[in-house]
Amino acid sequence: MGCGAVFAHQRVLGMQLDFPAPGCVGGLIALFYIASILFIVVVLGSVVAFLKLNIFRMIRHLKEEYLLILGTSTAEPALPGLIRKLEHAGVKKETVGLVVPTGYSFNLDGAAIYLSLAALYIAQATNTDLTIGQQLGLLALMLLTSKGAAGVTGGGFIALTATLTTIGTIPAAGIMLIFGIDRFMSECRAIVNFTGNAVAPLHLLSPRMPGIWSLDPV
Repeated sequence: MGCGAVFAHQRVLGMQLDFPAPGCVGGLIALFYIASILFIVVVLGSVVAFLKLNIFRMIRHLKEEYLLILGTSTAEPALPGLIRKLEHAGVKKETVGLVVPTGYSFNLDGAAIYLSLAALYIAQATNTDLTIGQQLGLLALMLLTSKGAAGVTGGGFIALTATLTTIGTIPAAGIMLIFGIDRFMSECRAIVNFTGNAVAPLHLLSPRMPGIWSLDPV
């Protein structure tokens, strides 16, 4: 269905694709999932390892919240559980109350990855030539756009549409190329956002607890 949409919108956009349409949409989804997994395991995993903690143990400890995110495609319903478990793990209540809600608006790592990949995908699909400087500028703009993007389902897609319409470099009509697959990336986007916000308060543990994620579930 997604690749059929690519063919259908070629006439609307008045352009030809640079690459074969079959599999291109699936490739975007796969690339997004791979980038997200690497970000969680390598980047966030390194941050957690610096604190002498284990990212996989943390994920297991928050498994109920992850299941809730998968069912709702948004990290918002998992917020109370995250706050409760961070406080139980030893993070000060005042710290959790400030860092986590703020991070839900300004620390959206999944949205940043999604916006950057989707924008470059649309540029390639619509034969829009971008210089290295334009690509770096677009990346910086998408990182900025992700700050304050709505955490609800579809919020990243709306932010992408608004940004492309504003900058004008990439045809905003190209957003329809990924309209049908946004739902498949929404869960992963929310999971990355949630994981980033779970890791951030750990730097402020007082006192640091080496066995933090081996505590009994709450």
